[in-house]
Amino acid sequence: MNRSPRIPFRDLHGIVLLDKPQGLSSNQALQAVRRLLRASKGGHTGALDPLATGLLPLCFGEATKLAGSLLGARKAYLAECRLGLTTATADSEGEIVRQRPVPPLDAAAIEARLAKLRGRILQVPPMYSALKQGGERLYAKARRGETAVVPPREVDVYRLELLAHSGDTLQLLVECGSGTYVRSLVADLGEDLGCGAHLTALRRIWVEPFREPRMVTLAQLEQAAEQGDEALLAWLLPVSAGLSGLPVLRLDETQSLAISRGQQIALPGLPESGRCAAYASDGVLLALLEADAEGRARVVRGFNLPPD
Repeated sequence: MNRSPRIPFRDLHGIVLLDKPQGLSSNQALQAVRRLLRASKGGHTGALDPLATGLLPLCFGEATKLAGSLLGARKAYLAECRLGLTTATADSEGEIVRQRPVPPLDAAAIEARLAKLRGRILQVPPMYSALKQGGERLYAKARRGETAVVPPREVDVYRLELLAHSGDTLQLLVECGSGTYVRSLVADLGEDLGCGAHLTALRRIWVEPFREPRMVTLAQLEQAAEQGDEALLAWLLPVSAGLSGLPVLRLDETQSLAISRGQQIALPGLPESGRCAAYASDGVLLALLEADAEGRARVVRGFNLPPD
């Protein structure tokens, strides 16, 4: 039996801003890009449902140490929802469980309901989600027809705006923090309107710090791979791109050595609050730092990157 040749994976460090296609899970998209890059280590920064498209930052090599930071970042979405139909999954992939008439709605009535869903709110995650309960994903329980009490949790909704209203369809702009389910926002909006609703389309348009991302599609990456490494790696951002917007500290050789060893030392210019990116004396990203209680630099994440 002929077997496909083994892919010669390699150490590769950086971030790819993938425009995830509809129909693929985030992990499927990650593995496809990882194979194209031949990267030995990779991870994504927060799953997008197969229904969703748009920005999925993929981290490779040392950039995987930033995945947790990006996972907790602000995100923005364009969402489309249909009123009058409630589904088991709160999106168009689930079966319809209830149908209700849609009352006459104007922009003012919709805005009054949207206002309730802004700010720090309590949200009940959907049963069809990757959250774990008792060591098992909720969606696994849901697929067996089981129910579970999912406790509400606090999430941040910074912006929730109506972009368009046509018939039973609403177009929304959502800017939110980590852990927010847009499906649940839509379901809660529908219940408050008295007719129910479900998500029909979702596109993530940015994730901090990538507010104006230059995204790449899988098709573009496949084409670049055929052209060779230079074309392919042109889409790989440096690890430091994941820290853009943070204050920068340039260290001398003595400071670089101490930080590389994980020592907590006093550093001139260290912010009193928040984090900063520290670069070694040779210009290579060395660590993500923050101040401890005594004002000394504490290593949040250390990086082991080759010289430029």
